[in-house]
Amino acid sequence: MSRPLRLGLVVNPFAGIGGSVALKGSDSEEAHHLAQSQLAAGKRRAGERVVRALERLQPCKDRIELLCWGNEMGGFSASAAGFTAREIGSSDNEDTSAADTRSAARALAAQGIDLLLFAGGDGTARDVFDAVGSEFPVLGIPAGVKMHSGVFAVSPEAAGDLLVQLAQAGLVDLWPREVRDIDEEAFRQDRVKTRFYGEMLVPAEGRYLQQTKVAGRESVELVAAEIAAGIVEHMEPAVLYLIGPGSTTAAIMEELGLPNTLLGVDVVANRQLIASDVDEAALLDLLADPDQAVQMILTAIGGQGHVFGRGNQQFSPAVIRRVGNDNIQVIAAKSKITALEGRPLLVDTNDVELDEALSGYRSILTGYEDRILYPLARTP
Repeated sequence: MSRPLRLGLVVNPFAGIGGSVALKGSDSEEAHHLAQSQLAAGKRRAGERVVRALERLQPCKDRIELLCWGNEMGGFSASAAGFTAREIGSSDNEDTSAADTRSAARALAAQGIDLLLFAGGDGTARDVFDAVGSEFPVLGIPAGVKMHSGVFAVSPEAAGDLLVQLAQAGLVDLWPREVRDIDEEAFRQDRVKTRFYGEMLVPAEGRYLQQTKVAGRESVELVAAEIAAGIVEHMEPAVLYLIGPGSTTAAIMEELGLPNTLLGVDVVANRQLIASDVDEAALLDLLADPDQAVQMILTAIGGQGHVFGRGNQQFSPAVIRRVGNDNIQVIAAKSKITALEGRPLLVDTNDVELDEALSGYRSILTGYEDRILYPLARTP
Protein backbone atom coordinates (compact mmCIF):
# COMPACT_ATOMS: atom_id res chain seq x y z
CA MET A 1 0.00 0.00 0.00
CA SER A 2 1.42 3.40 -0.98
CA ARG A 3 1.84 6.09 1.62
CA PRO A 4 -0.85 8.79 1.71
CA LEU A 5 -0.79 11.71 -0.67
CA ARG A 6 1.04 14.39 1.30
CA LEU A 7 -0.54 17.79 0.66
CA GLY A 8 0.69 21.16 1.86
CA LEU A 9 -1.85 23.95 2.30
CA VAL A 10 -1.33 27.70 2.47
CA VAL A 11 -4.10 30.29 2.29
CA ASN A 12 -3.87 33.99 1.58
CA PRO A 13 -6.65 35.23 3.92
CA PHE A 14 -6.82 38.55 2.06
CA ALA A 15 -7.47 36.98 -1.34
CA GLY A 16 -10.65 38.23 -2.98
CA ILE A 17 -11.43 40.72 -0.23
CA GLY A 18 -11.29 43.70 -2.56
CA GLY A 19 -13.54 42.28 -5.27
CA SER A 20 -16.94 43.03 -3.80
CA VAL A 21 -16.07 46.69 -3.28
CA ALA A 22 -14.49 47.11 -6.72
CA LEU A 23 -10.88 47.51 -5.58
CA LYS A 24 -9.67 45.48 -8.60
CA GLY A 25 -7.43 43.37 -6.41
CA SER A 26 -6.28 42.69 -2.87
CA ASP A 27 -2.65 43.83 -2.94
CA SER A 28 -3.11 47.50 -2.04
CA GLU A 29 -2.90 49.05 1.43
CA GLU A 30 -6.56 50.02 1.14
CA ALA A 31 -7.48 46.39 0.48
CA HIS A 32 -5.49 45.23 3.49
CA HIS A 33 -7.33 47.65 5.79
CA LEU A 34 -10.60 46.39 4.36
CA ALA A 35 -9.45 42.80 4.85
CA GLN A 36 -8.89 43.31 8.55
CA SER A 37 -12.46 44.51 9.03
CA GLN A 38 -13.87 41.77 6.81
CA LEU A 39 -11.95 39.03 8.64
CA ALA A 40 -12.99 40.45 11.98
CA ALA A 41 -16.59 40.25 10.79
CA GLY A 42 -16.14 36.60 9.89
CA LYS A 43 -16.07 37.15 6.11
CA ARG A 44 -13.37 34.73 5.00
CA ARG A 45 -13.81 34.24 1.28
CA ALA A 46 -10.52 32.42 0.66
CA GLY A 47 -10.85 30.17 3.70
CA GLU A 48 -14.40 29.24 2.81
CA ARG A 49 -13.37 28.28 -0.72
CA VAL A 50 -10.62 26.07 0.70
CA VAL A 51 -13.23 24.30 2.85
CA ARG A 52 -15.30 23.64 -0.26
CA ALA A 53 -12.29 22.05 -1.97
CA LEU A 54 -11.24 19.97 1.04
CA GLU A 55 -14.75 18.69 1.67
CA ARG A 56 -14.57 16.90 -1.69
CA LEU A 57 -11.68 14.84 -0.28
CA GLN A 58 -13.73 13.19 2.46
CA PRO A 59 -14.26 9.90 0.52
CA CYS A 60 -10.48 9.35 0.38
CA LYS A 61 -9.52 11.12 3.60
CA ASP A 62 -7.54 8.07 4.78
CA ARG A 63 -5.29 8.40 1.71
CA ILE A 64 -4.33 12.01 2.43
CA GLU A 65 -1.92 13.56 4.90
CA LEU A 66 -2.51 17.28 5.21
CA LEU A 67 0.18 19.71 6.37
CA CYS A 68 -0.63 23.38 6.65
CA TRP A 69 0.26 26.81 7.93
CA GLY A 70 -1.62 27.87 11.04
CA ASN A 71 -4.74 29.86 11.72
CA GLU A 72 -6.17 31.97 8.86
CA MET A 73 -3.39 30.75 6.56
CA GLY A 74 -4.66 27.17 6.49
CA GLY A 75 -5.32 25.67 9.90
CA PHE A 76 -8.82 27.10 10.35
CA SER A 77 -9.97 25.91 6.93
CA ALA A 78 -8.53 22.42 7.39
CA SER A 79 -10.33 22.06 10.72
CA ALA A 80 -13.61 23.36 9.29
CA ALA A 81 -13.40 20.74 6.53
CA GLY A 82 -12.96 17.94 9.06
CA PHE A 83 -9.21 17.39 8.67
CA THR A 84 -6.75 16.97 11.50
CA ALA A 85 -3.87 18.74 9.77
CA ARG A 86 -0.28 18.96 10.98
CA GLU A 87 0.54 22.64 11.41
CA ILE A 88 4.13 23.32 10.39
CA GLY A 89 4.16 26.92 11.58
CA SER A 90 2.17 30.13 11.66
CA SER A 91 2.58 33.82 11.01
CA ASP A 92 3.51 36.19 13.81
CA ASN A 93 1.72 38.96 11.95
CA GLU A 94 -2.02 39.49 12.27
CA ASP A 95 -1.80 41.45 9.03
CA THR A 96 -0.23 38.70 6.92
CA SER A 97 1.82 39.66 3.88
CA ALA A 98 3.32 38.24 0.71
CA ALA A 99 6.45 37.46 2.74
CA ASP A 100 4.34 35.25 5.02
CA THR A 101 2.99 33.36 2.01
CA ARG A 102 6.49 32.81 0.67
CA SER A 103 7.80 31.66 4.05
CA ALA A 104 4.90 29.24 4.49
CA ALA A 105 5.31 27.79 0.99
CA ARG A 106 9.05 27.24 1.47
CA ALA A 107 8.56 25.60 4.86
CA LEU A 108 5.83 23.27 3.60
CA ALA A 109 7.87 22.27 0.53
CA ALA A 110 10.78 21.42 2.83
CA GLN A 111 8.56 18.89 4.64
CA GLY A 112 8.56 16.52 1.67
CA ILE A 113 5.02 17.22 0.51
CA ASP A 114 3.92 15.86 -2.86
CA LEU A 115 1.93 18.92 -3.89
CA LEU A 116 1.37 22.43 -2.56
CA LEU A 117 -2.27 23.52 -2.50
CA PHE A 118 -2.74 27.26 -2.19
CA ALA A 119 -5.70 29.62 -2.16
CA GLY A 120 -5.50 33.11 -3.56
CA GLY A 121 -5.19 34.99 -6.80
CA ASP A 122 -2.43 36.00 -9.18
CA GLY A 123 -0.45 37.78 -6.46
CA THR A 124 -0.48 34.64 -4.33
CA ALA A 125 0.54 32.52 -7.32
CA ARG A 126 3.47 34.85 -7.88
CA ASP A 127 4.54 34.52 -4.23
CA VAL A 128 4.30 30.71 -4.41
CA PHE A 129 6.38 30.73 -7.60
CA ASP A 130 9.02 32.86 -5.87
CA ALA A 131 9.10 30.34 -3.00
CA VAL A 132 9.08 26.93 -4.74
CA GLY A 133 10.10 27.62 -8.33
CA SER A 134 9.03 25.94 -11.55
CA GLU A 135 9.59 22.24 -10.81
CA PHE A 136 7.45 21.76 -7.68
CA PRO A 137 3.85 20.57 -8.28
CA VAL A 138 1.25 23.09 -7.12
CA LEU A 139 -2.48 23.65 -7.51
CA GLY A 140 -4.32 26.90 -6.94
CA ILE A 141 -7.81 27.18 -5.45
CA PRO A 142 -9.26 30.28 -7.13
CA ALA A 143 -10.06 32.87 -4.47
CA GLY A 144 -8.65 36.16 -5.74
CA VAL A 145 -9.89 39.10 -7.75
CA LYS A 146 -7.20 38.86 -10.44
CA MET A 147 -7.20 35.43 -12.07
CA HIS A 148 -4.97 35.63 -15.16
CA SER A 149 -2.61 32.76 -14.26
CA GLY A 150 -3.10 29.23 -15.55
CA VAL A 151 -2.23 27.51 -12.27
CA PHE A 152 -5.75 27.52 -10.81
CA ALA A 153 -8.49 24.92 -10.98
CA VAL A 154 -11.71 26.26 -12.47
CA SER A 155 -13.45 26.06 -9.08
CA PRO A 156 -12.77 24.89 -5.51
CA GLU A 157 -14.78 21.74 -6.22
CA ALA A 158 -12.76 21.02 -9.35
CA ALA A 159 -9.56 21.32 -7.32
CA GLY A 160 -10.94 18.85 -4.78
CA ASP A 161 -12.05 16.37 -7.44
CA LEU A 162 -8.64 16.46 -9.09
CA LEU A 163 -6.95 15.76 -5.76
CA VAL A 164 -9.28 12.80 -5.21
CA GLN A 165 -8.17 11.38 -8.54
CA LEU A 166 -4.55 11.91 -7.54
CA ALA A 167 -5.03 10.29 -4.11
CA GLN A 168 -6.64 7.27 -5.78
CA ALA A 169 -3.67 6.91 -8.17
CA GLY A 170 -5.67 7.99 -11.16
CA LEU A 171 -4.06 9.25 -14.34
CA VAL A 172 -3.10 12.84 -13.50
CA ASP A 173 -0.95 14.84 -15.90
CA LEU A 174 1.62 17.44 -14.89
CA TRP A 175 1.73 20.48 -17.14
CA PRO A 176 3.67 23.74 -16.98
CA ARG A 177 1.24 26.66 -16.68
CA GLU A 178 1.87 30.39 -16.73
CA VAL A 179 2.05 32.59 -13.66
CA ARG A 180 0.89 36.09 -14.51
CA ASP A 181 -0.05 39.13 -12.48
CA ILE A 182 -1.77 42.33 -13.40
CA ASP A 183 -0.77 45.86 -12.44
CA GLU A 184 -3.58 46.84 -10.04
CA GLU A 185 -2.97 50.57 -10.32
CA ALA A 186 -3.15 50.40 -14.11
CA PHE A 187 -6.24 48.18 -13.85
CA ARG A 188 -7.97 50.78 -11.68
CA GLN A 189 -7.37 53.21 -14.54
CA ASP A 190 -8.96 50.73 -16.98
CA ARG A 191 -5.62 49.65 -18.43
CA VAL A 192 -4.91 45.92 -18.53
CA LYS A 193 -1.18 45.44 -18.03
CA THR A 194 -0.04 41.91 -17.21
CA ARG A 195 3.40 40.52 -16.61
CA PHE A 196 4.65 36.98 -17.20
CA TYR A 197 6.55 35.68 -14.14
CA GLY A 198 7.25 32.08 -15.09
CA GLU A 199 5.64 28.65 -15.13
CA MET A 200 4.76 26.13 -12.44
CA LEU A 201 3.88 22.44 -12.71
CA VAL A 202 0.16 21.91 -12.23
CA PRO A 203 -1.81 18.63 -12.19
CA ALA A 204 -4.58 18.19 -14.75
CA GLU A 205 -6.92 15.36 -15.56
CA GLY A 206 -4.91 12.62 -17.29
CA ARG A 207 -5.66 11.89 -20.93
CA TYR A 208 -4.09 10.48 -24.03
CA LEU A 209 -2.96 13.32 -26.26
CA GLN A 210 -0.79 12.19 -29.12
CA GLN A 211 0.64 8.66 -29.52
CA THR A 212 -2.71 7.31 -30.72
CA LYS A 213 -3.59 5.05 -33.61
CA VAL A 214 -7.28 4.20 -33.47
CA ALA A 215 -10.11 4.31 -30.92
CA GLY A 216 -7.97 6.28 -28.47
CA ARG A 217 -5.65 3.33 -27.86
CA GLU A 218 -2.06 4.22 -27.11
CA SER A 219 0.76 2.98 -29.31
CA VAL A 220 3.50 1.90 -26.91
CA GLU A 221 6.10 2.05 -29.68
CA LEU A 222 5.20 5.63 -30.57
CA VAL A 223 5.18 6.62 -26.91
CA ALA A 224 8.65 5.13 -26.37
CA ALA A 225 9.94 6.99 -29.42
CA GLU A 226 8.51 10.29 -28.20
CA ILE A 227 9.86 9.81 -24.69
CA ALA A 228 13.28 9.01 -26.17
CA ALA A 229 13.22 12.08 -28.41
CA GLY A 230 12.48 14.33 -25.44
CA ILE A 231 15.19 12.81 -23.26
CA VAL A 232 17.86 12.95 -25.96
CA GLU A 233 16.93 16.55 -26.78
CA HIS A 234 17.63 17.57 -23.17
CA MET A 235 20.78 15.52 -22.59
CA GLU A 236 23.64 17.59 -21.16
CA PRO A 237 27.29 16.99 -22.12
CA ALA A 238 28.67 16.87 -18.57
CA VAL A 239 26.13 14.34 -17.29
CA LEU A 240 26.61 10.57 -17.04
CA TYR A 241 23.38 8.79 -18.00
CA LEU A 242 22.64 5.33 -16.60
CA ILE A 243 20.11 3.70 -18.93
CA GLY A 244 18.19 0.87 -17.31
CA PRO A 245 16.86 -2.30 -18.97
CA GLY A 246 13.62 -2.57 -20.92
CA SER A 247 12.11 -1.84 -24.30
CA THR A 248 11.03 1.68 -23.34
CA THR A 249 14.55 2.69 -22.33
CA ALA A 250 15.94 0.87 -25.38
CA ALA A 251 14.22 3.53 -27.50
CA ILE A 252 16.63 6.10 -26.00
CA MET A 253 19.63 4.14 -27.26
CA GLU A 254 17.95 3.77 -30.65
CA GLU A 255 17.36 7.52 -30.80
CA LEU A 256 21.07 8.03 -30.04
CA GLY A 257 22.06 5.46 -32.65
CA LEU A 258 23.92 3.39 -30.05
CA PRO A 259 23.95 -0.37 -29.36
CA ASN A 260 21.74 -1.39 -26.47
CA THR A 261 21.72 -4.11 -23.83
CA LEU A 262 17.99 -4.82 -23.65
CA LEU A 263 18.18 -6.64 -20.32
CA GLY A 264 21.14 -4.74 -18.87
CA VAL A 265 22.37 -1.30 -17.89
CA ASP A 266 24.27 0.90 -20.35
CA VAL A 267 26.12 4.15 -19.61
CA VAL A 268 26.09 7.15 -21.93
CA ALA A 269 27.98 10.46 -21.84
CA ASN A 270 28.19 13.13 -24.54
CA ARG A 271 25.74 10.96 -26.51
CA GLN A 272 28.34 8.21 -26.75
CA LEU A 273 28.34 4.73 -25.22
CA ILE A 274 30.79 4.69 -22.31
CA ALA A 275 30.08 1.21 -20.98
CA SER A 276 27.59 -1.54 -21.77
CA ASP A 277 25.91 -4.23 -19.67
CA VAL A 278 27.58 -2.94 -16.50
CA ASP A 279 27.26 -4.44 -13.02
CA GLU A 280 27.11 -2.73 -9.64
CA ALA A 281 30.89 -2.60 -9.21
CA ALA A 282 31.42 -1.00 -12.62
CA LEU A 283 28.73 1.59 -11.89
CA LEU A 284 30.32 2.52 -8.57
CA ASP A 285 33.71 2.87 -10.29
CA LEU A 286 32.20 5.20 -12.89
CA LEU A 287 30.60 7.23 -10.10
CA ALA A 288 33.67 7.38 -7.87
CA ASP A 289 34.11 11.10 -8.50
CA PRO A 290 31.62 12.80 -6.15
CA ASP A 291 31.45 15.82 -8.45
CA GLN A 292 30.32 13.76 -11.44
CA ALA A 293 26.78 14.72 -12.43
CA VAL A 294 24.61 11.69 -13.07
CA GLN A 295 21.07 10.82 -14.14
CA MET A 296 19.42 7.41 -13.87
CA ILE A 297 16.69 6.59 -16.40
CA LEU A 298 14.57 3.50 -15.86
CA THR A 299 11.14 2.12 -16.56
CA ALA A 300 8.61 -0.06 -14.80
CA ILE A 301 8.06 -3.73 -15.52
CA GLY A 302 4.69 -4.15 -17.20
CA GLY A 303 2.01 -5.86 -15.13
CA GLN A 304 4.07 -5.97 -11.93
CA GLY A 305 4.88 -2.28 -11.88
CA HIS A 306 8.28 -2.71 -10.24
CA VAL A 307 10.67 0.19 -10.77
CA PHE A 308 13.50 -1.17 -8.60
CA GLY A 309 14.32 -4.73 -7.60
CA ARG A 310 13.19 -6.71 -10.62
CA GLY A 311 15.65 -7.13 -13.47
CA ASN A 312 17.75 -4.10 -12.56
CA GLN A 313 19.56 -5.13 -9.37
CA GLN A 314 22.68 -3.50 -10.81
CA PHE A 315 21.03 -0.38 -9.42
CA SER A 316 21.94 -1.40 -5.89
CA PRO A 317 21.23 0.69 -2.78
CA ALA A 318 24.79 2.04 -2.95
CA VAL A 319 24.35 3.09 -6.59
CA ILE A 320 20.92 4.61 -5.97
CA ARG A 321 22.18 6.62 -3.01
CA ARG A 322 25.13 7.88 -5.05
CA VAL A 323 22.82 8.96 -7.88
CA GLY A 324 20.38 10.65 -5.49
CA ASN A 325 16.60 10.56 -5.42
CA ASP A 326 16.26 13.82 -7.35
CA ASN A 327 18.32 12.44 -10.25
CA ILE A 328 16.14 9.41 -10.96
CA GLN A 329 13.78 9.65 -13.94
CA VAL A 330 11.08 7.01 -14.35
CA ILE A 331 9.60 6.66 -17.84
CA ALA A 332 6.52 4.65 -18.83
CA ALA A 333 3.64 4.67 -21.27
CA LYS A 334 0.33 5.80 -19.80
CA SER A 335 -1.22 2.50 -20.86
CA LYS A 336 1.30 0.69 -18.63
CA ILE A 337 0.30 2.91 -15.71
CA THR A 338 -3.40 2.50 -16.44
CA ALA A 339 -2.99 -1.30 -16.42
CA LEU A 340 -2.01 -1.09 -12.74
CA GLU A 341 -5.63 -0.10 -11.99
CA GLY A 342 -4.64 2.37 -9.29
CA ARG A 343 -1.92 0.25 -7.70
CA PRO A 344 1.33 2.13 -7.06
CA LEU A 345 4.59 1.53 -8.85
CA LEU A 346 6.80 -0.63 -6.61
CA VAL A 347 10.30 -0.37 -5.17
CA ASP A 348 12.14 -3.32 -3.64
CA THR A 349 15.83 -2.49 -3.22
CA ASN A 350 16.29 -4.88 -0.25
CA ASP A 351 16.92 -1.80 1.89
CA VAL A 352 13.82 -0.78 3.86
CA GLU A 353 15.10 2.70 4.67
CA LEU A 354 15.91 3.39 1.04
CA ASP A 355 12.56 2.00 -0.11
CA GLU A 356 10.84 4.45 2.21
CA ALA A 357 12.92 7.32 0.85
CA LEU A 358 12.01 6.39 -2.72
CA SER A 359 8.30 6.07 -1.93
CA GLY A 360 5.85 8.87 -2.55
CA TYR A 361 4.39 10.70 -5.52
CA ARG A 362 6.81 11.14 -8.39
CA SER A 363 6.80 12.83 -11.78
CA ILE A 364 6.68 10.06 -14.43
CA LEU A 365 7.65 10.93 -18.00
CA THR A 366 4.93 9.48 -20.25
CA GLY A 367 5.58 11.20 -23.58
CA TYR A 368 7.32 14.12 -25.22
CA GLU A 369 7.12 16.89 -22.57
CA ASP A 370 4.25 14.89 -21.08
CA ARG A 371 4.29 13.93 -17.40
CA ILE A 372 1.97 12.49 -14.78
CA LEU A 373 2.15 12.49 -11.00
CA TYR A 374 1.95 8.92 -9.67
CA PRO A 375 2.80 7.07 -6.41
CA LEU A 376 5.75 4.77 -5.77
CA ALA A 377 5.58 2.44 -2.79
CA ARG A 378 7.50 -0.29 -0.99
CA THR A 379 6.69 -3.81 -2.11
CA PRO A 380 4.07 -5.16 0.33
